This record gives sequence, structure tokens and C-alpha cells, in this order.
Amino acid sequence: MSALNDVPERRIGFLLLPGFALMSFASASEPFRAANILANRTLFRVETFAEESGLVASSGGAAVPAAALPGPGAKLDMLFACAGGSPADWRRPAVHAALRQAASEGVALGGISGGPYLLAEAGLLANRRFTIHWEHAPALREAFPHLHPEQARFVIDRDRLTCGGGIAPLDMMHALIAARMGAGFARRVSDWFLHTEIEPGSSPQRGSVPERYGVHHPALVAILERMEASVEAPLSRAAMARLVALSPRQVDRLFARHMGSSFLAQYRRLRLEHGRRLLRESPLSVAEIAFATGFSSAGHFSRSFRDLFGQRPGEARRAVPGDILRS
Repeated sequence: MSALNDVPERRIGFLLLPGFALMSFASASEPFRAANILANRTLFRVETFAEESGLVASSGGAAVPAAALPGPGAKLDMLFACAGGSPADWRRPAVHAALRQAASEGVALGGISGGPYLLAEAGLLANRRFTIHWEHAPALREAFPHLHPEQARFVIDRDRLTCGGGIAPLDMMHALIAARMGAGFARRVSDWFLHTEIEPGSSPQRGSVPERYGVHHPALVAILERMEASVEAPLSRAAMARLVALSPRQVDRLFARHMGSSFLAQYRRLRLEHGRRLLRESPLSVAEIAFATGFSSAGHFSRSFRDLFGQRPGEARRAVPGDILRS
């Protein structure tokens, strides 16, 4: 305990945007509270901020009180941006300016769920490794082609700390507390939350292809993985068949037997689902999204989109998907 008494207190700020995911915020902030309880002293002083002082509503409607944006000389050690929703909700120049001010003062900056997008918009991710929630990654890549988010649960690169949201902050905060307080103390904090399976930052955010599609045939898994990685420039059935050393006819049989679909129908569905995410998550025009999903024209994309989802791209963009739980 004496060693803990020698550790100086750190000030941790959370910058909340309306619609932030409560689970992500709790997963990030609660480990600091538990550390204080277990140490029987304040190791981490957690503060919440927002564009304006008052209550900030989460995606589920629960409200968290927050102070106004931290100004010059706020003397924070870390500042995490927490954002849910979509990039259209994140165009907040005052927030970007506050993040840049904090960076200029040497504050370590973090992004949780959609928070890394705010850091990118503020120009604070250049020459840094980072990640973002997988749902927001396509929009970020389209908006900032020079940036390349990693498919990881969390990434700590010097003074940038980013994670995908959901329960991933539990893993990132374990790593941060272990680095400051030691692995044994961090283990006690994780045990407090019954967090027994601590994942490294490099672990994937999503389930594997076999888990998500319910298929285990090696060739089919390899083709589905390549499909997901090549929505912008689709490969032909013959090229995919060569990839797994099968004939095109054998590939057709694999899809019919294991997925009840054809190669082309599955590929088109993947590309259109990617396009639907871009409609919701990015300001790109329908023509730009058609190009980004490998369609020859906006018209071709729109017809295919309507055939699959029963609505035009513009209708999907205007719709508010209230049944989607954002991390």
C-alpha cells in the first residue's frame, strides 16, 4: 500500500458528445473508480466535459452531468472523446479546438467508439497508429484516405489511446492501469468487474468469419474474407476460385451447399451492406458510394440497393435506425 501512496494523482477527462454510448463510457471510466476504491485513495480523478455545461444524453437516454469544454491550462493528464451516432453528429469545431488545445499542452488524447473520428477531424492522428469501432471505420477511411485504422480492440501509440467501444475500454484501461500501478493491481481492478478474460489490444473487434457466417469450410472462409476485403474492387468468380485452388463450378457448389446462396448474390449483399453503412456514416454522395462499393454507376447501385433492402439509398440515408444499438 505504501507504494500506491507514492503514486501521484492523475486527472482523467471524458469529453461526451450527445448520443455517446453509455456502455462504452462506463467501461472506460469505471475501472478508474474501482482503482480508487481498491487503493483507498484517489489515484485517478475523473471529470466529464461537454460542448456546453449541463446534462449530456447518452444513446439510450440516460444523462450524465458535464462541465463546459476544458480550456487552456486545464491541467488534464488524459482526455478521452466519447462519441456514438454518426459523423454527421460530430462536426463540432469547438470540440475539435478543445482537443487541439489539449494536445498542444501535452495531454494524452483518447478516442472511444466514434471518438477517434473526432481526433482525425481535428488533425490529431497523423503519424499515429489507432483504431475505431468497426462500424465507423468505412466512413473514416473514405473521409481521411491518408489514415488507416487498425482492426484491433484498442491501440496505444505514445500519447494517443483509441479503442473500438463496447467493452473494449475495459481491456484498454487494464493496460493503462497495469502500466502505471503494476500488473497485480490491474488484475484486482479487472476482477472487481468479473473481467477474467482480458484481451490484448491486437484482438479483433468482431467475431471471425466462421462465427459470423456459421461456416467452417476453409476455402469458403478464405473467399468470404477476401470478399469483405475487396468491396471497392470486386474480384471475379474465376479469380476467387484460383485463390483457393478450386474451379468456378466448385465455388458455386460451396456457396449453394453451405450458404444457400450464390457467389454473386453473397458478394453483392456484402457490397450493398457496406454501402448502407456509408450512407448512414458518411457524407459521400450516392455516386461516390457506388464507386466505393464496386458498382459501375449510381443507377446500378441504387437499383441493386432497392432490390435488396426495399428502399432507395436516399430513403435509407434519411431514415433514423432506432433499432440499432450503437457501441
